[in-house]
Amino acid sequence: MKKGVGCGVWGVGGRAEERKSGRAELGTPYTLHPTPTPHTPHPTPQPKAMNDFSVPETINFQEAIALTQSLLERLEQGSEEGIEAAVQKLTSSTPAARGFFVAYLTDDRFLADNPSEAVLRGLKSSPDIVAELLVKNLAMSSAMVVAHRRNSDLAMAKQSERVSDRSLNLLKILQFPSVPELAGQLLNSARTGSGQYESFLELWGYDASQREAICQSLELFLEALP
Repeated sequence: MKKGVGCGVWGVGGRAEERKSGRAELGTPYTLHPTPTPHTPHPTPQPKAMNDFSVPETINFQEAIALTQSLLERLEQGSEEGIEAAVQKLTSSTPAARGFFVAYLTDDRFLADNPSEAVLRGLKSSPDIVAELLVKNLAMSSAMVVAHRRNSDLAMAKQSERVSDRSLNLLKILQFPSVPELAGQLLNSARTGSGQYESFLELWGYDASQREAICQSLELFLEALP
């Protein structure tokens, strides 16, 4: 079985040929494949009015990453005006939502550790898409912690742990009704090697240790549900 790769966050994977060439959109594990998106502080930020920030109706994966980075910069400036509508559009399709989470969950600032009300309201507008991506992000980031520690890459392991923590926090806050079933199905596939999400797990080539880490994270999450 192939070894899983990535850093810690991800929405769902790219095509097979993209994975082989290292260009998978959501690459490797919800540990984020594309490289994590570190925040580079601007020496002299130039605040822009939120009404200058627009999100097109149709957004691809890469565009969503860039737009989310701009959204985070505006949140850092202290204004939530226009944020809810922007997040609604950024999570209205799976490719865009994948890009949103790649940027949001791996950002070096603390904004994703304490999600704003505007962001949460925006995420609630697409429960089916957001719920499944967060469950997968939780599983993938947990698996990538194992891979990075095995490779003695403690920095990337820490990044994956942060993605896992942020995904878990959002799942607890948002409380989508579909999440227990989704998490249970993914847990079953990780345990048995069959079922709804086995093709997803095979896609990333998780080994026995990584599958065990996925099982542990999902079991803890499900046991803590009210």
